[in-house]
Amino acid sequence: MIILSSTGYIQVHAYTSFAQIPLADVAVSVTATDGTAIAMRITNRSGRIDPIEIPVPDKAAGQTPDTGQIPFTRVNLYARLKGYEQIENEDLQVFPGTTTDQNLEMIPLSELPDQWDRREIFVTPAQNL
Repeated sequence: MIILSSTGYIQVHAYTSFAQIPLADVAVSVTATDGTAIAMRITNRSGRIDPIEIPVPDKAAGQTPDTGQIPFTRVNLYARLKGYEQIENEDLQVFPGTTTDQNLEMIPLSELPDQWDRREIFVTPAQNL
């Protein structure tokens, strides 16, 4: 059984183009891998959100070998903004006492006229700990 007794954080920077032009009003939601909602935020004019606190296992879970426990919590992150490609990040790993930074490069749908409902899905493989 994993005891979630610490806190980790997720921070987002949403932007468009290689020039990293910030995107305001991006709806960012974070869920547990079972779909349970954890938090929802809207990006500010700098394309950022207030950090989202995530319950994670205690740091000690990752300091002893062969405990059978993973020392992080997996979550999914979704980003939506009208007129832009939707982004889904699956199995993000959040560790105790650290901030997981997610840079979200969002592509304008005007650049993808035949794919008005396009979404990009990124899956993060588990750490080999």
